Amino acid sequence: MTVAEIRPATVEARGWGWRHASRLAWALRDVSLRIGPGERVLLLGASGAGKSTLLHGLAGVLGGDEEGEAEGELLIDGIPAAASRGRTGLVLQDPDSQVILARVGDDVAFGCENLGVPRDEIWHRVGHALDAVGLNVPLDRQTKALSGGQKQRLALAGSLAMRPGLLLLDEPTANLDPEGVADVRDAVERMLAEQRTTLIVVEHRLDVWLPLIDRVVVIGDGGVIADGPPDHVLSVQGERLAQAGVWVPGFPPASPPPPASAPGEALVSARDLAVARVRGVTVAHGIDVDVHAGSTLAITGPNGAGKSTLGLTLAGLLPAAAGSVTASASLRAGAGPTPIGWSSRQLLTRIGTVFQEPEHQLLATTVRDELAIGPRSLGLAEGEVSARIDELLQRLRLDGLARANPYTLSGGEKRRLTVAAALATRPPVLVLDEPTFGQDARTWQELVAMLAALRDEGTALVTVTHDLDVVAALHAERLTLAASA
Repeated sequence: MTVAEIRPATVEARGWGWRHASRLAWALRDVSLRIGPGERVLLLGASGAGKSTLLHGLAGVLGGDEEGEAEGELLIDGIPAAASRGRTGLVLQDPDSQVILARVGDDVAFGCENLGVPRDEIWHRVGHALDAVGLNVPLDRQTKALSGGQKQRLALAGSLAMRPGLLLLDEPTANLDPEGVADVRDAVERMLAEQRTTLIVVEHRLDVWLPLIDRVVVIGDGGVIADGPPDHVLSVQGERLAQAGVWVPGFPPASPPPPASAPGEALVSARDLAVARVRGVTVAHGIDVDVHAGSTLAITGPNGAGKSTLGLTLAGLLPAAAGSVTASASLRAGAGPTPIGWSSRQLLTRIGTVFQEPEHQLLATTVRDELAIGPRSLGLAEGEVSARIDELLQRLRLDGLARANPYTLSGGEKRRLTVAAALATRPPVLVLDEPTFGQDARTWQELVAMLAALRDEGTALVTVTHDLDVVAALHAERLTLAASA
């Protein structure tokens, strides 16, 4: 199929709903809307409103009866979405879940191969797609060597290479640096200029997408609560939507007050530190930094600079490639001087870590049991375990999901769950990788306020982030890593 022959898809929902197998409440119900061929739609809603569920339904990847219950119809070009997978390209919130093959070129080519695209045409499309998203790496680069942001561009390139009639983007820029955000947005714009693909994009931060889209649909309370041209929806209904948690320009969330006191002692210190995820491949070096009690250290910089690797090294989960990471006497009491030498139990009560990808640290089958893992491993009495869990469920708006399977949560809900799980053991040092990823305006405000309160109680915070609003809100000391050579 040539570019000229690509037909933009028509999308229609007729009283459609979905309920996960482990839930009593419906994720979405009675959703009815029509999206015409070539329309560009921004899908908004609070965290947990069902935005990703709708995109997964359109992509035909929700699963069968064992995964949940559907009602109504969800159609692409008049055909059930589950039977129209070749017409749809989906970029998920978590790019790791879409990396299939070991090499970059093969991974981008995978979708085209499944569609039966001729071999010569496939590699033409692969090169074009990688150029479009600004992923300038060799075709034989190992996908495991890519940063989280680079994997996100890889996932987008794989979808673009398929030349879909419907492109679904689920927070495609959430883990990208500002340059990467612009690259992805520009790549989508170039694609839309070449082919009249129907576009549905989910993003909490919408400024970057407003110039590209011609319609805003807002979902909440299980169905559609607003639908129309961007100016009308965001101006006429902006205040109401902001109160519901939707990010609306001109309605910023409140920030917490400055730190209540000066920083305390340095709990973790790095000297002439070099860090590496793969042995022998240093991604950042010459780092001298102290992590102080009652303060926040923000690690910033472009994708691939080594921010997450540095965070994991400070947390005692990766060995230093060179130099040293040491803990203060008060933090290490009863353990060795270097966090990398501590046992998992010793780490549990000293340094808590929240990974960039929430799925990498989910272990239990319910939200409540997930929060109980740390406290129970410390041998706490069940009454104390329950008290800690109940407090965290309420503070992070997870109380209504206590019995849900963690894997059925939205991206923002999973992030709050992993933050809560790290807090359950009350460590004096907390390392968080992109803690505000996937949050709506209301949960962003609540999460940042909670982190500020922990800081003021003496916790040392380390946050790896592209969200400069978090850096400002937490009055963080900023350590910026340069791009890797």
